[in-house]
Amino acid sequence: MSEAVEVTLYTRADCMLCDKAKAAIRAAESLYRLNIELKEVDVDGDDDLRARFTNDVPVIYVAGSEAFRHRVDPRDLADVIRGGARPRSSLASEKCIPCRGGVPPLRGKELLALERELGEGWRVVEEHHLERAFTFPDFAEALAFTNRVGSIAEEEGHHPDIHLAWGQVRIEIWTHKINGLTRSDFILAAKIDSVI
Repeated sequence: MSEAVEVTLYTRADCMLCDKAKAAIRAAESLYRLNIELKEVDVDGDDDLRARFTNDVPVIYVAGSEAFRHRVDPRDLADVIRGGARPRSSLASEKCIPCRGGVPPLRGKELLALERELGEGWRVVEEHHLERAFTFPDFAEALAFTNRVGSIAEEEGHHPDIHLAWGQVRIEIWTHKINGLTRSDFILAAKIDSVI
């Protein structure tokens, strides 16, 4: 049998999504004959983990790197374990979680992983905020895009800085409460990309 791959499930008690994630991991193990060493970590048992993940669980790490958040499909997990393939981004399907403060801003490897998942166009500026410029053929289309972004921001309760000019919209996103980046900033950016 092949060497076991460490899969860490960050979870909490009475979490239906966490239970589904655990079932998907076990299904991947059985269906795809994977040798998985599952480690479950209750984030409520550790103050640092509770601050880091807040209500944003389950989170699944494969071999020490975040691979999935909220949902995991057995086939996608098998692909990641077998070939190192990056899972499809699910950021746009997630919901922004209001920041209550006291959470450290994302830095280092976590920040880079989310930047890669978000894809082209957005850039992380000084580990502080996300920025992207969008171009349009005229003012009317730039304004229409700005209004779509505004609708998303209201729906998510997370508001970017929007700079509108003739044929151009520049967007900056960060979590003002902690003066830095959280996962919700990347979720908002992915949602904005979906309405271009």
